[in-house]
Amino acid sequence: MIETHGLTKQYGRKTAVNDVSFTVRPGQVTGFLGPNGAGKSTTMRLILGLDRPTSGTVTVLGRSYADHPAPLHALGALLDAKGVHPGRSARSHLSALAATHRIPVSRVDEVLEMTGLSSVAGKRVGGFSLGMGQRLGIAAAMLGDPQVLLLDEPVNGLDPDGVYWVRRLVRQLAAEGRTVLLSSHLMSEMAQTADHVIVLGRGKVVADAPIGEFVGGSGQRVTVGSPDAARLAAVLTDPGAHPGLDIESLGEHRFSVAGMTAAEIGRAAVEHGIELHELTPVASSLEDAYLALTRDEVEYTTPQAA
Repeated sequence: MIETHGLTKQYGRKTAVNDVSFTVRPGQVTGFLGPNGAGKSTTMRLILGLDRPTSGTVTVLGRSYADHPAPLHALGALLDAKGVHPGRSARSHLSALAATHRIPVSRVDEVLEMTGLSSVAGKRVGGFSLGMGQRLGIAAAMLGDPQVLLLDEPVNGLDPDGVYWVRRLVRQLAAEGRTVLLSSHLMSEMAQTADHVIVLGRGKVVADAPIGEFVGGSGQRVTVGSPDAARLAAVLTDPGAHPGLDIESLGEHRFSVAGMTAAEIGRAAVEHGIELHELTPVASSLEDAYLALTRDEVEYTTPQAA
């Protein structure tokens, strides 16, 4: 289990993490989401003791990571897969890590086999592809057979088979009762992997919920098609008729509506004699829910296409 209480980190005048409190529980995969600059990387560094908090606390299995007598057995982490000397072989890199915790060489061979790197164990890491580097980083994280896993963008650079392997691995680890914190920008992959999500925005927790609840809370949209779309949209947005209605244009004859059901839209069209060609409820995705929640929490933005 990972627990943070009032975790705050300031760099000069900038507050990177602001009073963050959450619990990452065993037996499930917890997705860690947020826009660039939201404070995810800083939070992960604080968990691992690579930075000291300005205030607040963070514990792993009940104590700070640095206080564990054998940290690799408590928490395995993948933060930067490139943080390996390029002249070392995969086996020598893992063997050096294993020696710090008196981990037997047999375990090095096990994680090399687990990550599909046995055939290249003697090759220099400097010649590894991005995907091979990620596999080595996961091997290092698994070396101590830890109870807690912290993985930052573990599928970055992996081919589809590798992505599927990581998905199965983290699900298996959670099923064994381990704690898994998984950070990724790939919403489609997170939707298939995570049980729970924690979302940061501008250094604060903006969501902490089971993934089904998080996605369902964003509401459902309805796609509407009509040769008289402009008039129907005007009817639906008549002042006071449907407060909080959100309409998004999808072209000259189509638009998307949030805040009304398909039945309500169809009834309004019939009442005003407006012909309908399409009326399709569209369930929200994790990406939809995430973008809706973090729209105002993005530190770096680009102009939207017209």
